[in-house]
Amino acid sequence: MNSSIKSNIYILWCTLGLACCSSGLAAQPASQPASQPASQPVEPVLALAKKTQPAMLQTMKELVEIESGSADREGLDRISEVIAGRLKTLGGKVELIEPGPEIYKMFDTPQKIGRIVRATFTGTGTKKILLLAHMDTVYPRGMLAKQPFKLESDRAWGLGIADNKHGVSLILHAIGMLRTLGFRDYGTLTVLINGDEEVSSAGSRFLITKLGTEHDAVLSFEGGGGPKTDQVRLATSGIGSATINVRGKASHAGAAPEQGVNALYEAAHQVLQARDLSVPEHGIKVNWTLARAGVVRNMIPPGAQMQADIRVDRVADLDGVEEKLRERIKNKLLPEAVVELEFERRRPPLQATDVSRALGAHAAGIYAELGLKLTVRDRPTGGGTDAAFAALDTKAPVIEGFGLRGFGSHSTNAEYILLESIVPRLYLATRMIMDIATGKAAW
Repeated sequence: MNSSIKSNIYILWCTLGLACCSSGLAAQPASQPASQPASQPVEPVLALAKKTQPAMLQTMKELVEIESGSADREGLDRISEVIAGRLKTLGGKVELIEPGPEIYKMFDTPQKIGRIVRATFTGTGTKKILLLAHMDTVYPRGMLAKQPFKLESDRAWGLGIADNKHGVSLILHAIGMLRTLGFRDYGTLTVLINGDEEVSSAGSRFLITKLGTEHDAVLSFEGGGGPKTDQVRLATSGIGSATINVRGKASHAGAAPEQGVNALYEAAHQVLQARDLSVPEHGIKVNWTLARAGVVRNMIPPGAQMQADIRVDRVADLDGVEEKLRERIKNKLLPEAVVELEFERRRPPLQATDVSRALGAHAAGIYAELGLKLTVRDRPTGGGTDAAFAALDTKAPVIEGFGLRGFGSHSTNAEYILLESIVPRLYLATRMIMDIATGKAAW
């Protein structure tokens, strides 16, 4: 190691020693004004983050230019090879994992789920840290032509850049920064990038839950806020889906309607009697959003189907909604109709805990070193996350939202990240890993 690098590392650790005392919970609440940072930035980390920005933009461009919809196995294979190659270059032990044998099949589960990239970096310390992101998008093949990567003013645009190719890029470059700094004081640094997040992680959820139990902290790299928000999240919504299927009996709508069993009538009855299951003050939202029935205008409809979107704040609330629905469907308008319920647990909620609040406050303290305020959100806002699977069976802190600020996810020609968020978020991710690894981030 040359003398210049040794000098930088010495400066880094001296600065860290000064910073850590003032970046703890009591000194650095999330609400501290941006104009009153408790300490100065760790200059070697900040300087490296600034130097890394152009390379990170190039990585985002490379990933955006590979179309990788959740059902596009060819595209997912291509992007997983690129990500795996980058992680190997960084020194990780890399596996490409085929989902299975456990798969939680849902109505939109692809026939062939994308592979999972898992990389393990072994250090000299004891702490085990898990980093999460996903490489799949909601877009079908062919949409890249309308949403190419481009730099414009204060933004980088591109297909899937906000959800979640920037998150993958940020993980790669944060690890690259650690490598450049010569930092290996973690015990194990695990990276997991899945290819089925946008279809509720049918094949990766069980592995994510298992890894959550094996690590001391989990950082997930979905977006870190929008144009007016700069945040991490300790809580996200649980998501469920309810489908009521009704089987009736077809008959001529003009000549013999009385000989049929009108599945549409029964479906309407079922929806109306299940329209009051929302309890907004407790975070329970049940909304019927899709319906279809019948074959042609002049036939009594022999079948009907309705679907509801369900959001909850607590794991137990999904059980409660399912129990109520199963009880309600027993009450039928037409005794001869057959009514069946399919209930999918698409995602559990991520619930704020004392340990995640403590680690979130530490993140806010690190951000304050840059003169920036980081909002630590401990109430869900309706969206779901893979971080919730990681938190399902562990008492370790799990935090979502370490990615960049941006907007336009799941939209047409409107997805972007804010360039100004790149350096602060590289700094935050790198410092968080270092502080967790060395025990300076207490919970």
